[in-house]
Amino acid sequence: MTVFCLVELDGAADEGGAPGAADPSLRALTLARGLAAAPTGASGGPRGVAAVVFGDPPIADLAGYGVSDVYAVSGIDGYAPQAWARVLGALLSELPQHAPGGPGHAVVAAGTERGNEVLAHLGAITGLPMAANCTAATGGGDGAFGIVRQRWAGLLLEEAVLAGPAALLTVATDAVSPVPADRPGAAAVHRVAALVEDADLTVRAVETPAGPGGASLATARVVVGGGRGVGGADGFGPLEELAALLGGVVGVSRVVTSEGWRPHTQQVGQTGTKITPDLYLACGISGAIQHFAGCSGAKTIIAVNTDPAAPMMTRADYAVIGDLHAVIPALVEALRARQAG
Repeated sequence: MTVFCLVELDGAADEGGAPGAADPSLRALTLARGLAAAPTGASGGPRGVAAVVFGDPPIADLAGYGVSDVYAVSGIDGYAPQAWARVLGALLSELPQHAPGGPGHAVVAAGTERGNEVLAHLGAITGLPMAANCTAATGGGDGAFGIVRQRWAGLLLEEAVLAGPAALLTVATDAVSPVPADRPGAAAVHRVAALVEDADLTVRAVETPAGPGGASLATARVVVGGGRGVGGADGFGPLEELAALLGGVVGVSRVVTSEGWRPHTQQVGQTGTKITPDLYLACGISGAIQHFAGCSGAKTIIAVNTDPAAPMMTRADYAVIGDLHAVIPALVEALRARQAG
């Protein structure tokens, strides 16, 4: 049994000068390692976790999470979901079929926009079954996988069985803690030159709306959120400045995108992006249940609002009762003074 894990990069350089593994991918590696190490019956014993990276692989990060093999893929400029899926499909096709009664192979990715999109393409290309937003997975005999996955933005957990020669799983980013391996070993690096057709590169992103350090909304460790209280599209300047000072990105509530103040790609919530930052600073956001479903995975939530009874204020770890138009500029000034000193 081989478990491939698609690893996304966060853009922050490690000691070797390469980008580090994004936090959601470390969570996906944790689930993949548990799946690979689970008892699998008399035949086809576990073979470990193989990481697939499009770019320079963060070897130390991957080895620390129990990865035995790293496939570093070159030849694709930027993010091309169908091309990435084609490479994963080629790697899968090189594996021996699972023995009767033994476990099937699996491909695991973080439940981010990229992870879900690439595995959806892979499922369409290979015809393999896919399950999104998994919180647990076990490998059984005859290629059957037992999974638990989130439904309705995490309000419901569904138990299911996926049967097939291989399973495609994305991992709910807020449901699995990133846990390094107890006894990490060395990871063997395999250089792979992508063999794709022009049609696979029709959809390709060479630039992303990432914040400082290349962080995206799904992977950022700090998110500064803005809601109706910002007042309009022109009111996000101070929030952008604060996010830059904190090395984070800006997120918004649904009403902001509905009003056309910011793009939907920045929306946090049930119908937007689920985030798991170390810090979420919610400014002028009332805190509807749909929004909280997207930010509840944050380690610390600070809310700024003039209404002390707003749902976000009552759910936050810290609440600042005040006008964000005064609070945020004061915070920006204090941070700049601290950096200058």
